[in-house]
Amino acid sequence: MENTIRKQIFELIDPKYQKFSAALIPNVDNVLGVRLPELRKIAKQIAKEDWRTYLEITESDYFEEIMLQGMVIGYIQADIDEQLSYVASFVPKIDNWSVCDSFCTGLKFTKEHRERVWEFLQPYLSSKNEYEVRFGVVMLLNYYIESDYIEKVLYLLDSTKHDGFYAKMAVAWALSICYVKFPALTLDYLKYSELDNFTYNKALQKITESHRVDMDAKILIRSMKRK
Repeated sequence: MENTIRKQIFELIDPKYQKFSAALIPNVDNVLGVRLPELRKIAKQIAKEDWRTYLEITESDYFEEIMLQGMVIGYIQADIDEQLSYVASFVPKIDNWSVCDSFCTGLKFTKEHRERVWEFLQPYLSSKNEYEVRFGVVMLLNYYIESDYIEKVLYLLDSTKHDGFYAKMAVAWALSICYVKFPALTLDYLKYSELDNFTYNKALQKITESHRVDMDAKILIRSMKRK
C-alpha cells in the first residue's frame, strides 16, 4: 500500500512547482513539488479505503507524505475520540507553517464537536514547541472566532507566549480575523493587551491589510502602533 501511494506521489512531481513551493517554506528541504489539489484527491481515496492501515504504516520522508497524512485525518469517518487520537499523533510531525495550516483547515469535524475539541486544544496553546502553539492558534482562528467563543479566544491569544516567529505570526493573523469579525471588542482588547511589541504591531499590520476593514478604521489602527 505504502509503495503504491509513494509511486502515485512521485508520478505527480512538477519540478517548476517544486522550486516555487520550496521557496515558500524555509528550513524544509524534502519538498518534492506536488500540488495540494492532487494530494487531496489521493487523500480522499485513501479515506474511503483501509485508512487505519495507511496511517499506521505510512512513511514521513517527504513533505508531501506528511501533508497527505494530515489530509487523510481530516477526511476519515470515525468517532471524535478516535479522530482526536490521530490528530494528537500527527501534531508532533508538524515542522512548518504549510503543513500546519493545511492540516487545521481539513479538521472540519471540529464544527460538530466544538467543546470537545476546545478542551483538546488547550495544552497546545501553552506548549514550548513553536508549531504546537501555531497548531492551537490556527485551530482557534479557523473554528472559534464567533460570538460564543470570541472573549475566550482573545484571552487565550493574549496569554499565548512563545518566542517562535511562526507562533507569533499565527497570533497576529488570528487577531486580525477577530478584528474583522468583532471590531469593537477586539479594539478594546488591543488597547489593553499584554502582547509583545512584535506580535501587537504585526496584528495591526494584518488588520490594515484586510480588504474588509474601511479606511477610517485603518487610520485609527495605524495610529495605535507601538514605537
